[in-house]
Amino acid sequence: MGFFRFLDLYPPNSEIQVSFDLTVPQSSLHSLSITPKSCSYSPIIPPEIILTIMDAAYDESEPNNKAVFRNFALVCKAWSLPAQKLLFRHLILNSESDYLAFHSAVSRTRLLGDAVRSIRASLDPNQPCGLAQRDFATVVTLCPNLDRLDLSLYGSVSSGESAFDDSVIELLKSGPQISSLRFTNWSDNRHALTQLLGVWTTLKSLVIGGTPPELLLPSSRSPSPSPPSLEPFPCSLEKLGLNFQSSPSIDFFRWLLHHSSETLHTLEFEREPSSSSSPSTAASASTSQAVLHHLLHAHHTTLTTLALPSCSRATARVLEKCTNLKRFSVEDGRDLGVALSRLGGGGTLEYLGFGMDKEVGLQGVLDAVKASRDDLGCDSTSSLKEVTVNLWDGAKLHRQLPSLKMACALRGVRLEITDNVKVFRGVMRDEH
Repeated sequence: MGFFRFLDLYPPNSEIQVSFDLTVPQSSLHSLSITPKSCSYSPIIPPEIILTIMDAAYDESEPNNKAVFRNFALVCKAWSLPAQKLLFRHLILNSESDYLAFHSAVSRTRLLGDAVRSIRASLDPNQPCGLAQRDFATVVTLCPNLDRLDLSLYGSVSSGESAFDDSVIELLKSGPQISSLRFTNWSDNRHALTQLLGVWTTLKSLVIGGTPPELLLPSSRSPSPSPPSLEPFPCSLEKLGLNFQSSPSIDFFRWLLHHSSETLHTLEFEREPSSSSSPSTAASASTSQAVLHHLLHAHHTTLTTLALPSCSRATARVLEKCTNLKRFSVEDGRDLGVALSRLGGGGTLEYLGFGMDKEVGLQGVLDAVKASRDDLGCDSTSSLKEVTVNLWDGAKLHRQLPSLKMACALRGVRLEITDNVKVFRGVMRDEH
């Protein structure tokens, strides 16, 4: 048996007393070496990335946007400059205090002046502590990357005087060359616009309104009986917007658009003369319609975007020539069906916008939608992609509105419905 006991792999059990003492003796505490933890390194985000993130979050249409970015500028030094650049991107100047605040900021760092892309300013000599013309021109020169300017002019000017001093014009000429100008002239000076147009020779977009402009002919000291001539406006405009109660003359537009015969693709009328029956208003309406028809005749081959307050049957007949229209909007769509029929049921239109009340007929619009492409790949006579409707005066209860919704859904045409004319204009005219 001894042999088998030798091969026994499991020895007999025996009791072993084990105890654990987890306390550290006091004397050994001094012998423990404590190694300090290395501080974690936080990588610094490049300012370009911070600016890109803030730029994506920046929404100019948001009312609280500026307050939020003012707080961003106070977070830390790395956030301060990117946030300030966005705050200075769109500048508003209405008073002397606005000018002083901007001038003080730019004097500390020119980077803020470099950040300005657009300026909206108003000049009113009758306003206490208003923005002076020379201060406005100084601000323009401090913004080398300025691209868009929205300027409103108020007040009265003595007969024979210029709206802008020669020194102001020369100062503006020393500044950046902008591509977009919106000028609203509420003063009684009809030559202010031609003065400003002599400053910028790189304009692509021009929106004008208020007092109808007149050409400022150069003075002539020669004894020649022929009147002095004015060189045509040198810019090749791509967009022209008009907002006049009384339209400028056709001769003015011939001068203005002399070099735009092959470039003008957007024409927007923001308002039309009042429907008053007074002889002066009737004459103004007739002149405005004549100007509209002249512009459509002269630029029908290049126009791709047209926005009108309304569309009469006479205007609809002229639209037949505009065979390249892609975006067409009418704020009062009562005669829209006639216009669409003249455009061949939609033709090349991709975006259609119109305003409607409860009495507007929608059959012309329905026909244009039904003629557009569908999911079955059938042949279509229209390239319509989107319809935007502005509802007013009970139009929500229009009996044909459900039919329009159904037709757009079946044909894959996007339908946007609003009851806010500002939203409607923003969508159709790409305004912000």
